[in-house]
Amino acid sequence: MPEEKSIEQRLKEMIVERLMLKVDPEDIGDEERLMQAYEVDSIRLFEIVIGIEEVFGLSFEEDEFSIEIFETVSAIARKVREKQGQV
Repeated sequence: MPEEKSIEQRLKEMIVERLMLKVDPEDIGDEERLMQAYEVDSIRLFEIVIGIEEVFGLSFEEDEFSIEIFETVSAIARKVREKQGQV
């Protein structure tokens, strides 16, 4: 039975797919700043949020949108774990 993918791995795969990046998900560092490294602007950020909602079945309230939450894969994974009640 294959191991379940980590939240970080699932996030990287979703980000590459939704933003149509020409990188392998494994090449995205957990602490890499997404805004700078992959030119994530407000529209691309919205794509990431939609992807999180679809992949993890979560929803975000308007007051939960801050750049810090979406700055790195690690930061997004922390928020996903928090919303899933894992933290």
